[in-house]
Amino acid sequence: MNKPSQPTTRMAMGLSLLSLLLLCVGLMAGSQGLEWPVQWQDSIVQDIRLPRTLGAWLAGALLGLAGALAQGLFRNPLADPYLLGSASGATLGVTVALMLGLWGGLQLPAEASMAAQWAWRLGLTGCAFVGAWLAVLMTLLLAKGVQHTLRLLLAGVVVGVVLGAITSLMLVLRPQIYPAMQSFTLGSTAMLSGASCSLMALSLLLCWLLAWRLSPLLDGLSLGESTAQSLGLRVAPLRFILLGVMALATATAVAQTGLIAFVGLVAPHLVRARVRTTFARSSLLAALMGGVLLCGADILARLLLAPQELPVGVLTGVLGGGYLLWRLQSPTKRAEDAA
Repeated sequence: MNKPSQPTTRMAMGLSLLSLLLLCVGLMAGSQGLEWPVQWQDSIVQDIRLPRTLGAWLAGALLGLAGALAQGLFRNPLADPYLLGSASGATLGVTVALMLGLWGGLQLPAEASMAAQWAWRLGLTGCAFVGAWLAVLMTLLLAKGVQHTLRLLLAGVVVGVVLGAITSLMLVLRPQIYPAMQSFTLGSTAMLSGASCSLMALSLLLCWLLAWRLSPLLDGLSLGESTAQSLGLRVAPLRFILLGVMALATATAVAQTGLIAFVGLVAPHLVRARVRTTFARSSLLAALMGGVLLCGADILARLLLAPQELPVGVLTGVLGGGYLLWRLQSPTKRAEDAA
């Protein structure tokens, strides 16, 4: 196994230190701005700020990892975790759960027991995961497998549009769930708890271990599908597994924070712009970068208009879109860097 290069090691250490710094700043970010000194024993810090800041980092890491998987699988730097309709499927799953009254909103009472919080989070994540997987399966059926990348991408767009239309129709039929769904579609970290952080941490660990174990496929695919097959890699079944990993990471993040734009797309770009390494290492860097991006955006969303709060999904959309527009200012050079 090759030793990590110095740029890779430096970037990993820098992102880790930046993550710790953002965690500390997140504990100080309150409704009146930054507060110092922090009352560590305060229930607001322990029960609200800590799980919210840590949960934002974990959700961003899941999206960053899913984005790296999507761009590696499709060999397309513009691929993102929502490409196969998984986000629309997860949103539809949550909408069905709320419409049927399985969960009476996107927030549990403060006095709910830990067991009730775990059951609620697992149920909500389960509905999002089932919806995401059904969307992915529909995409695969329409594309007739994973052999044709262009057909797979087009099928994902179609499935996403159709499922989004079904979700909108359900909201028209049950307008009382619209306020809860509005928070979900705009993206929010305000409802994160210790249970949701534990769930995302377990999902992140599982997804990264599987991605690391299957990273030789993505390294082979970067040289072309025929080259990967000549190396003895079973491309089709391994692609299915990696699509499942991508769906799990995306569904878990979406179920806890709603729809967060651009993090999964931008995080791998920022990594590739600075280091070139194997997928096993770049996926870890993309996860760290995604955590830093969403955690930083969450802190900004809390502080910019304090005591009023911005939806973090809107802020990541503005910042991510601005970053991509900046990249387009010099198309030749930056496109080559991103490829």
